[in-house]
Amino acid sequence: MIAGIGWELVTQAAALGGNPLPDFAIPTGPQHWKHQVRICGGLYAALAEDACLKAGVQLRYYETPLSVEASPAGGFRVRLAGKGMQAGIAARTVVDCTGGATVAGMLGLPRLREEVAQPGTLIYRLGGYDTAKLDLAALDAAAKAALLDGRLRSADYRHNLRGFLAGGGENAMHVPGADSSTSETHSRANVDGRQSLLRMVRFLKAQSGFERLRIERLQPETGVRETYRIDGETRVTADDYTSGRVFPDAVAHAFYPVDLHDEKGIRPKHLAEGVVPTIPLGALIPRGSRDIIVAGRSISSDRIANSGQRVQASSMAMGQAAGAAAALAAKLGITPGRVPLADLRMVLAAHGAIVPPTP
Repeated sequence: MIAGIGWELVTQAAALGGNPLPDFAIPTGPQHWKHQVRICGGLYAALAEDACLKAGVQLRYYETPLSVEASPAGGFRVRLAGKGMQAGIAARTVVDCTGGATVAGMLGLPRLREEVAQPGTLIYRLGGYDTAKLDLAALDAAAKAALLDGRLRSADYRHNLRGFLAGGGENAMHVPGADSSTSETHSRANVDGRQSLLRMVRFLKAQSGFERLRIERLQPETGVRETYRIDGETRVTADDYTSGRVFPDAVAHAFYPVDLHDEKGIRPKHLAEGVVPTIPLGALIPRGSRDIIVAGRSISSDRIANSGQRVQASSMAMGQAAGAAAALAAKLGITPGRVPLADLRMVLAAHGAIVPPTP
């Protein structure tokens, strides 16, 4: 369903890191996580950087846009601020992969946002204990007391301590209100995530059976699930997503179940067997815009559809589609939404992408 440049890098990272790939030919039913690919994130980053350098890409970390001004002749002048410097870049086409449609917002283009954002998650894994030797009833009682006196919060283990411990706490907590749309809110999300981890470690260390508790893995940041989305030329709806609608301008697939998180946990809805959603080019184009295209979780969609299409694999697929559309637009002197679909699909296929069939 999803291949191309991003998948090539994933398979390279798996091979170099000694990580076996799951057998995608074996159906998982509702246990969709069995098809998740485990790789070293740092190794993947190194491979992605290597590919960029070989392609002549100039990588500029630690910079953020200060202003974006449209040029009368087309394109933009982007002003960036970084460590100890400012810089200006002329761009014929901008690809906004900020995760919150930041550049689109700076241009005054319409964006969508929910009144209450889905909670985020700080991914970590705990070890050094044996669940078979734990007194689970005593732990439940201790956790209940800790909730009452404030040592724990229910989001720290997503209301299910036994399930949390069985999986080492991996992807089993929530950070309410996690928001990466500004440096202030992003800082708060990261601090809140690590405070949650600290509460849990302190609580468990005081319980019998956790004398050798250790943190085996910890991501550097809280993962944020949603902030802003663009109001695009096309908006993917829940019905579009769960029915596997093939859009006439489809440029990528999605595959993940509806994965909506709230203060009570997760409300998943698995796709029916054989249903493969598609992502249209129009959902990547902000309404009323020119010379800009968006990819990632901030594409135009309702909340339900976005909860499934925001994940890494579909983001890689739409990122490749956005990059190809931007390159063609710059070459042809047009805006990305007007790129001939046949040309775009040909470029994507030439670089290994799986292109949805024409309906």
